[in-house]
Amino acid sequence: MRCLKCRGAAAVEVRRHRAAYCAPHFLEFFEAQVHRAITTQRMFRPGERILVAVSGGKDSLALWEILLRRGDDATGLHVDLGIADYSQESRARTEEFARARGARLIVADLRAEYGMDIGTLAEASNRAPCSACGLSKRYLFNKLARDGDFTVVATGHNLDDEAAVLLGNLLHWNVDQLARQAPVLEQTHPHLVRRVKPLYRTAERESAAYALLRGIDYVVEECPHSRGARSLLHKDVLNRLEAASAGAKQAFYWGFLDRLAPVLRAGGPPALRPCGQCGQPTTAEVCAFCRMTARAAARLSARASSLP
Repeated sequence: MRCLKCRGAAAVEVRRHRAAYCAPHFLEFFEAQVHRAITTQRMFRPGERILVAVSGGKDSLALWEILLRRGDDATGLHVDLGIADYSQESRARTEEFARARGARLIVADLRAEYGMDIGTLAEASNRAPCSACGLSKRYLFNKLARDGDFTVVATGHNLDDEAAVLLGNLLHWNVDQLARQAPVLEQTHPHLVRRVKPLYRTAERESAAYALLRGIDYVVEECPHSRGARSLLHKDVLNRLEAASAGAKQAFYWGFLDRLAPVLRAGGPPALRPCGQCGQPTTAEVCAFCRMTARAAARLSARASSLP
């Protein structure tokens, strides 16, 4: 294979674009895709304070790297979920990344803040670990962004992630979730911080290649709680389609954004009000995170009181 730009030996193939690039030109291509996502979707303006959710994996660290290289005011946020060796390694890789670049990093420790790691919280609240994790992260991203006066939260969700979520929501006709799936979730309440996904134009494999070429040391292992998750099944189905027809994921997700998403959002966002316990925006009297943590705490207390 030859590089599309310089005709030298290619290092990375991008089949969905029918292209291949040498290492320098792939880095240029990947960063241009992220820059294009930011500008065309008007994700944030120069000078805005950005809180970047970083797990220690390839996608979030690649995103943080690009924002720092662009000169954006980008602070990292790592949520320590308390998953034994996995969380220790994820936190260490994130902290080392920040130290090497002189970047600011905020670490939120779930066990220290709420007395439970994610496994305990999920089990005691009768939720699947991935569900409890997603809910906890969304809550903390918004809360800590508000507390720190950040105007936008950026996450490392890539094209593969978004296509898999879309497939799952369509299979179960989760219309409310479909209406909220977008590269930019605008601020619809004074206490709700805008959320953006600058990697939505790039594939997971491309993030891995970018991280490798930039020398980013990231966690390779998947979260142990993700084994058996339906999202992995959805990704596998889409990977098979992509192997048979390059560009299938892009056509699927981008087609949704162009054709169906505007129709679903025509009714406007749901009405939000402050949670009666924590003040975070919610559609109910008490937000889902407060209900989950209260349920888990009550069950753990009941178990402790029943012990001899």
